[in-house]
Amino acid sequence: MGTFLITTRTNGEFQFVLKAGNGQVILSSEGYTTKANCENGIASVKTNSQVATRFDKLESKNGKFYFNLKATNGQIIGTSQMYESASSRDNGIESVANNAPDAEIKYEL
Repeated sequence: MGTFLITTRTNGEFQFVLKAGNGQVILSSEGYTTKANCENGIASVKTNSQVATRFDKLESKNGKFYFNLKATNGQIIGTSQMYESASSRDNGIESVANNAPDAEIKYEL
C-alpha cells in the first residue's frame, strides 16, 4: 500500500510525495502555502489518478521520460521522477493509479 508523506520545505511551504509500497517516491507535488491546501492536493491525486486522461506522458530535452498528473482544471498536481524508458514511465503511472486511492497520509513537519 502506498503512503502520502507531507513535509515542510525550508521556505515554510508544504509538499507531499506519494510513495509506493516499496518506499520509492512515485509522485511529488509543488509547494502549498497551507497544510489544508496540501491535503486538498492529496485528495485531488486520489481522485484524478483514476482517470487515465489526466496523466500527461512527457519526454524531457535530455531524452528521459516523466509524467504530470493534472486536475480537472488542467493544473498540475503532481510530477513523477525521470525514467530511462517510456515503458518505465508507464509503469510509474500504473503505480500511482494503484497506490493513490487507498494511501494513508503521514506527516513529517
